[in-house]
Amino acid sequence: MIRVALIGSTGYTALEVARLLLAHPQAELTVATSRSDEGKPLAEIHPSLAGRCEIALQEFAPARIAEQADVAMCCLPHGASAETVRELAAVGIRVIDFSADFRLSSVPLYEHWYGVKHPWPERIGSVVYGMPEYYADEIATADIVANPGCYPTSAIMPLAPLVRDRLIENDDIIVDSKSGVSGAGRSPKLGTLYCEVNESIAAYAIASHRHGPEMQDLIHRISGESVQILFTPHLTPMDRGILSTIYVRPKLLEGDTVETVQTRLMGALRHAYQGQPFVHVVDHIPATKHVVMTNHVQMTVRVAGEKNSPGRAVIVCAIDNLSKGASSAAIQNMNVMFGLDATTGL
Repeated sequence: MIRVALIGSTGYTALEVARLLLAHPQAELTVATSRSDEGKPLAEIHPSLAGRCEIALQEFAPARIAEQADVAMCCLPHGASAETVRELAAVGIRVIDFSADFRLSSVPLYEHWYGVKHPWPERIGSVVYGMPEYYADEIATADIVANPGCYPTSAIMPLAPLVRDRLIENDDIIVDSKSGVSGAGRSPKLGTLYCEVNESIAAYAIASHRHGPEMQDLIHRISGESVQILFTPHLTPMDRGILSTIYVRPKLLEGDTVETVQTRLMGALRHAYQGQPFVHVVDHIPATKHVVMTNHVQMTVRVAGEKNSPGRAVIVCAIDNLSKGASSAAIQNMNVMFGLDATTGL
């Protein structure tokens, strides 16, 4: 049985991890920590766990956690997470880090976009990105895994194969994403209050969201090709889910039609994810309700233009931001790290 520690237990992603572990046949939650709610039952923080989880929140004490856990799920914010991850790694605990502290490939890139000095710069660029569809072999032996961002997952998965196969123009990619309010976290904020969000949709961080560089960085690492992405996130009045609508220019061959381009792009995606249990290239238009509370990804492609004059391709990708965008992705990573089938418990 894999023993799991939950570090930073009060947020939505932590609740999702706990919920998934309660149903996991080969893992159990043995430790939960919180700096502000030490001593309280986890079920008091998350009432939906009442009657199902008896764990009380502990202080963060790496040596003691090492006696109780084989792997830690670190659900702390960027900046605060890296130092905690270093302390856990020092006592021999494998870590899946939910923050952005180890996702990017360079210290200057991280410090520019996150505005803080990285506390463990030596590990930047050497921590595997937690996307088993591309990095399963590295994840299997990793001491630290950088769990992917939610928006980036919805963009990297459909774009990386098309960029790698040189089927689209790399310098003209538009990612338009809509997210449920849970993506903003559980801490109260003016912009996520019910009266601000209900019956409204709003763009934010236009051309300045930190997940844009993560998309570009990872697509480059997967494909070997540099890309330029214009990313605009939107907050929508739903609890959970991300729908990304992505606009690209296909590279055209002589005699191409709308149908041949669409068939080529869909075929490339199906080939890329053949045998991947959680990624589905579908003929219908994906919606967030198709993937809610699952680790599954749905994507499809439509090509605009006249029959014999294809224009932009429109890719639609749906994930659950709390699941494949965070917590169930972490469970998938844990499964791979400990030699289980990736679908175990999911």
